[in-house]
Amino acid sequence: MLSTSLARWMAGRNLHYGWVVAATTFLTMLATAGAMGSAGVMIQPLHQEFGWDIADISTAMAVRLVLFGLLGPFAAAFMNHFGIRQVVSTALALIMSGIVASFFMTEVWQLLLLWGVVIGVGTGMTALVLGATVASRWFSKRRGLVVGLMTASNATGQLVFLPALAALTEAYGWRMALTLTVAVIALAMVLVLLLMRDHPADVGLPAYGETAVVKPPKQDHKLLATLASPLITLKSVSGNPVFWVLFGTFFVCGLSTNGLIQTHWISICGDFGMAAVTAAGTLAVIGIFDFFGTIFAGWLSDRYDNRFLLFWFYGLRGLSLIYLSFSGFSFVELSVFAVFYGLDWVATVPPTVKLAAENFGREKAGLVFGWVFAGHQLGAATAAFGAGYFRSDFNTYMPALQIAGVMCMLAAVSVLLLNRPGSVKLAPQAG
Repeated sequence: MLSTSLARWMAGRNLHYGWVVAATTFLTMLATAGAMGSAGVMIQPLHQEFGWDIADISTAMAVRLVLFGLLGPFAAAFMNHFGIRQVVSTALALIMSGIVASFFMTEVWQLLLLWGVVIGVGTGMTALVLGATVASRWFSKRRGLVVGLMTASNATGQLVFLPALAALTEAYGWRMALTLTVAVIALAMVLVLLLMRDHPADVGLPAYGETAVVKPPKQDHKLLATLASPLITLKSVSGNPVFWVLFGTFFVCGLSTNGLIQTHWISICGDFGMAAVTAAGTLAVIGIFDFFGTIFAGWLSDRYDNRFLLFWFYGLRGLSLIYLSFSGFSFVELSVFAVFYGLDWVATVPPTVKLAAENFGREKAGLVFGWVFAGHQLGAATAAFGAGYFRSDFNTYMPALQIAGVMCMLAAVSVLLLNRPGSVKLAPQAG
């Protein structure tokens, strides 16, 4: 097998194959993030072509975000049961089929089915839980940095694809733009099938930073047990207030990022007379700053108190959103917003992953973070629908920006309720 041969070749040169797995995961999450982000360029073209109401289109996108989040804990269980490569390749095939089928849709219920359900399920199986699982299995050292890289790929991919997709949509239509997304996802699938392995032991290696090869834990091969394991984990941690603080703050994270800005940004800027390609270019700038900001956040999370990192990340994000809502969307004002908001787009993820692992243990970390990420996407769905509601009924997005900003400020304060890991926690850990 190519992966085994490559792992041996790299080991002979003092290189760890975990970095190949991380790079493959990075590119996979980048590709699927492009599919998530492409929804942002579809709202106005679908409204113009079919006459569908923006609130109806936003509802389909909200369903996609809900499933994207709720599948997280089950994705972790499926990866434990079936293996990362099999789950990810199946999810990529599902995403491609949903996008291609949407080329032929004519009714809004078909948008709900394809972009809400099919693509929602597919992207949910390759969400941030994938990056957290790979980082936990393959890396003992540099885990925070790896999580930062994975998070950056997921968030940045949703933004950097947008200028090209917007340009293609403007020149050739939204179907041609989505063809590019399908091609990138197909390339990612090839890399997953060739290079992805489930555990370091599969290629005869210890995790990066360790010396002993550890055999993968035996899994119960009953599908019912696999499906029940996320629910059992949820029950075991639901009595711990630490879980609910992480869940609630991540709800706000989703509400203030991909649910609001990623989904509605082009429409928000359009209200100020900005062309779609220009608005998408601004999102790409946010994505560039996000890439470096999230990686830096991962580096910081390995070294500093993650509670205070989250306090500053949420607080600064909230201030930037409130500032934007009172700005005139001039070039200078958008540039200031792009820098501060971009650096903080999903910088909250590495500290949240670290706090989940520190409070609930390495074995539960993937499933616990899956449920925390579900909170993120519930928040995103709330903003995707709510912002569309404000735009349809009040003809403005500004209240949605202001509400998201205030929620971020509340999240910044609430995270300080967490005690330092290793000290007495808010409540004894259940389970």
